Amino acid sequence: SKDLKGAMETLIEQKRQKLSTVEKLDEHMDFASQLIFAQNRGDLTAENVNQCVLEMMIAAPDTLSVTLFFMLILIAEHPTVEEEMMREIETVVGKQELQS
Repeated sequence: SKDLKGAMETLIEQKRQKLSTVEKLDEHMDFASQLIFAQNRGDLTAENVNQCVLEMMIAAPDTLSVTLFFMLILIAEHPTVEEEMMREIETVVGKQELQS
């Protein structure tokens, strides 16, 4: 846990350094950037920022896997929806192979 926390602090500091050197901020305004700027304004502490980023890194894969699981179950339970999705994919992709 301490190693992970240290790694997060290092990544946030790297992000902070990058933000201080960019010319156009709008190209780099992601959630972590918003957190860093909130800390700069005094709205959050460094610990708040670290905790938010850590939770995003840990929680996102869990949430995504559960969401995908239920989405696939719902598609399997509704074959007409699956057929519509396949038609749309074929319309957009055509004869090309699907790529990730």
